[in-house]
Amino acid sequence: MNAPINEPSFRESVDLMFNRAVALMDLPPGLEEKIRVCNATYVVRFGVRLRGQIHTFTGYRSVHSEHMEPVKGGIRYSMAVNQDEVEALAALMTYKCALVEAPFGGSKGGLCIDPREWDAHELEQITRRFAYELAKRDLIHPSQNVPAPDMGTGEREMAWIADQYKRMNTTDINSRACVTGKPINAGGIQGRTEATGRGVQYALQEFFRHPEDIAKAGLSGTLDGKRVIVQGLGNVGYHGAKFLQEEDGCVITGIIERDGALFNPDGINVEEVKTWITKHGGITGFPDATHTAEGSAVLEEECDILIPAALEGVINMGNADRIKAPLIIEAANGPVTAGADEVLRKKGCVIIPDMYANAGGVTVSYFEWVKNLSHIRFGRLGRRQEEARHQLIVDELQGLDDHLEHRWSMSPDFKQKYLRGAGELELVRSGLDDTMRAAYQSMREVWHGREDVDDLRVAAYLVSIGKVADSYRALGL
Repeated sequence: MNAPINEPSFRESVDLMFNRAVALMDLPPGLEEKIRVCNATYVVRFGVRLRGQIHTFTGYRSVHSEHMEPVKGGIRYSMAVNQDEVEALAALMTYKCALVEAPFGGSKGGLCIDPREWDAHELEQITRRFAYELAKRDLIHPSQNVPAPDMGTGEREMAWIADQYKRMNTTDINSRACVTGKPINAGGIQGRTEATGRGVQYALQEFFRHPEDIAKAGLSGTLDGKRVIVQGLGNVGYHGAKFLQEEDGCVITGIIERDGALFNPDGINVEEVKTWITKHGGITGFPDATHTAEGSAVLEEECDILIPAALEGVINMGNADRIKAPLIIEAANGPVTAGADEVLRKKGCVIIPDMYANAGGVTVSYFEWVKNLSHIRFGRLGRRQEEARHQLIVDELQGLDDHLEHRWSMSPDFKQKYLRGAGELELVRSGLDDTMRAAYQSMREVWHGREDVDDLRVAAYLVSIGKVADSYRALGL
């Protein structure tokens, strides 16, 4: 789906949205420019001998802001990777980390490659060489620059990068903290794979706790029964849709993928679609929904919540006026262009912005980084002590039960649930939920508290830019 010719680029969209916010702030021009610009971008071209010849690859690592270090941001593998995109994504990472109070600056990386064209061994060779090129310039480092998975990469690639860094820094006791999103057995943390999708769920749950906000979107009630269309069933879209369907009662009416879209007003089972994609390589032929080859058309179907969870710019000036969803939550980075954002706002559509909505990934990455630096699993010290304290209360309640001659008793599963101490996964989910609630409250205060702010995106930028500005002032700038 191509955007119209006069559509601002992704980089321009980020700048335009930044400009809307800083126009409402009292920042010195020099500080405003310092926050806006990207500090540095490294472009590397390296060769790898594969299939009997040398193949040259182009990669990027951009550092937008070092108001806090290390800087943080994913590495994506895509043929669409370019310097402008990487710098725009690095800027979003700066604002995202500030919004959710993760103590990082913003960075982003990318490799211009189609990972589907290479087998696992070849991808490992390519990834290790890319990691080597970045690490020898401290663009991968536990205290300076910490990558994570992004589109086209996952825990496998992060494990390769971590191991490559370790080989180059054999005495660094904190080497595992050089990258996040690793497998559990390679220093990862439980809940990281699901984190961004889980964050989308928590963001919607928090939105639906406020009747005034729900009314602004022309909706009512709870998440239960809300019709949802998801664009992109990758890691983020899959987990977000799965949790909303299974835990909140949402009805997933549409799923858009590379080979078209599925639509069923009565609902589509997300887990079954994911299984079908794994087996067949796409959604074509899935039996329990209507398939259409023109997937983008399903973006325009009637629904309550639209979740763009794949590429940037899928909602643009070419289709914004036909989007019917009253509530959009940006699970992807930059799925709504600046031009489309204006069109949708005039229609009364509420947009939960990307820098907040998909911040679950960097939040749990922060937890993983802390775990790697502390060298201890979350919950290991306190879990059994927590269970012992709970046991004292249960014993007292059981004594009361006996004293009252069974006229009162605990529900059958109360004891089991209450006695179970929080392990790593429970603590990670709790921390993520708390982070998403607090960040939404900070946006909401600006959204409802200032007459010159009429949408959540500007509110998010105002909060995050303000925090970055405060950090620079504390540094003496």
